[in-house]
Amino acid sequence: MEELDRRTLLRRAGLLAGTGAVAGLAGCEADRARDPAAGAAAVAPTGWAGVRAQFELDPAKRHFAAFVLASHPRPVAEAVERHRRGLQADADGYLEDHGQRLDRQARSAAAEYLADGGPRAADPGQLVFTRSTTDGLGLLYGGLRLRAGQEVVTTTHDFYSTHEALRLRAERTGAAIRRITLYEDPAAVSSERLVAAVRRGLGPRTRVLALTWVHSGTGVKLPLAEICAAVAEHNRVRDPRDRVLVCVDAVHALGVEPEAVPALGCDFLVAGCHKWLFGPRGTGLVWGRRDAWAEVTGTVPAFSGAAIGAWITGREPAGNRSVLFEPGGFHAYEHRWALAEAFRFHLGLGKPAVADRTRALATRLKDGLAAVPAVRVVTPRDPDLSAGIVCLEVDGRDPGETMADLRRQNILASVTPYAQPYLRLGPSIATSEEDVDAAVAAVRALA
Repeated sequence: MEELDRRTLLRRAGLLAGTGAVAGLAGCEADRARDPAAGAAAVAPTGWAGVRAQFELDPAKRHFAAFVLASHPRPVAEAVERHRRGLQADADGYLEDHGQRLDRQARSAAAEYLADGGPRAADPGQLVFTRSTTDGLGLLYGGLRLRAGQEVVTTTHDFYSTHEALRLRAERTGAAIRRITLYEDPAAVSSERLVAAVRRGLGPRTRVLALTWVHSGTGVKLPLAEICAAVAEHNRVRDPRDRVLVCVDAVHALGVEPEAVPALGCDFLVAGCHKWLFGPRGTGLVWGRRDAWAEVTGTVPAFSGAAIGAWITGREPAGNRSVLFEPGGFHAYEHRWALAEAFRFHLGLGKPAVADRTRALATRLKDGLAAVPAVRVVTPRDPDLSAGIVCLEVDGRDPGETMADLRRQNILASVTPYAQPYLRLGPSIATSEEDVDAAVAAVRALA
């Protein structure tokens, strides 16, 4: 009887693990699992207006704040509801019958998306799911192995979540944290100067370089591949135990930038999935290179067969470190499993097409705003140095008041939550040229 109970626990551990090594999920419908583009294919023939029609957004409003917290497109919303109904009817039975398949489906779709067009095959074992960017950053920076004398270098442009995760790490362990400045005027940045600033910021004690790909406070997009290449050159003369690990907050790049993550050269990449990806709320991921996972430990007990099996038999858990890194426990499964549809929606549209559309609308917005004399566009005009976020200031006006005035006209903008606040708009695949032109006209009338 004791052995049966152990086998049952191990089997259920696999079901609840939510890890690529133990559980692999696919959808409830066989046809949906076989067709990676299901859900997005139907919107392609009708163009971007058809894409917009997949969102249940208030048609009376112009939506430029989806990057804060996004609406779901119809395939994602339907998947959430489908899984919710199954769990409501028989939560334990639905988990038992569909859990492993659904988790594998979500991980496979995420891995395919991250590796799309890259030189290496998609590998679900390189990623773990979290609840948000902040969740992933806290787990990653709290678990990275640092030896005495080693430091973490971040920048003055990173968001609260990075700075606070590192502050908490320093408070717990005494880790040395240092901040560097990459630019003074965001509108005047260049790839060369950004890479040079990173090179200057690396020191002999630097073990971790904590960066943000697209800065939410200015809209600056770092030349990440070039930075990673410069760090790789720096690492050639360092002991492997001292090589600089590049860790990236990519929340405002995931769902916009089309590059294959394995080809970028970073060691870890963290992002929420409920912004530009338009995925289920309360979802995120951490991707890591296979060999980089050895440099991090878990914080929350993992629900994996490897971890629970080792506990039962009195051994230390072994195997892929990502399996031990992902937090266990019960999750908002209807949201996590619907991630498959979010990644497939984007893959069905085509990552380059999504990137081109987002950049074209952002460029149209920046060009229109730049023609208003009282407006200064803070975000670089060059699409190679910016993504979807457009930050600006209006002479003599408080950004918060301007945002409120725009919202009264049903133009939904936001303000950057930094010491230096800017008005911020984010055109996306859920907005149109007419929306952009209306926003420009409204800002011009306020200026």
